[in-house]
Amino acid sequence: MSEIQVNKLSPQSGTTITLGDSGDTFTIPSGATITNSGTATGFGEANTPSFGVRLSSNQSVANQTVTKLALATEDWDTDSAWNTSNYNFTVPSGQAGKYYFTGHYRLLSTYGHDSTNYFYQAIIRLNNSTVAEERVYDFSATTKEAYVGVSKILNLAVGDVVDFHAYQNGGQQANRDIDSNSAMTWFQGFKVAS
Repeated sequence: MSEIQVNKLSPQSGTTITLGDSGDTFTIPSGATITNSGTATGFGEANTPSFGVRLSSNQSVANQTVTKLALATEDWDTDSAWNTSNYNFTVPSGQAGKYYFTGHYRLLSTYGHDSTNYFYQAIIRLNNSTVAEERVYDFSATTKEAYVGVSKILNLAVGDVVDFHAYQNGGQQANRDIDSNSAMTWFQGFKVAS
């Protein structure tokens, strides 16, 4: 092995220096520090696939029924992995790994309440099984909106399917509407690591 000792490398012509060829590996020894004072590109995770979706219009949720949110409007979808008809994310070929998901919804105060105990849930499901949920209780007899969110990191295989659900249990046993405002109701996810 040869060793070159210099204090500075500069291009002979132009403004670019290329180190090695495609397939080469550069090893940084333990204890060494890389300092960047310029612009770094091509480092770290790309965090794709990633997506962000929301409701196209308000959605009615029946009382005491787990309801998949009809998130048909995409803000972005890097790998076309969100299905706007079935409202779910499917891990694409070659993209198994750990993913972060987060969702939030606003339940509108369309109906009054009585003093019956009731609650609301935001639910992330993996292959039709609940893997994360957040529950908010409301014991009052007043008319209120509800804000519910949930997050989860999942270790996924190719073909795994993830979606977002809502549940509401109200004293009047009535349907309630989920707000389609993009700041209030949304579901997002991205790949964290392989």
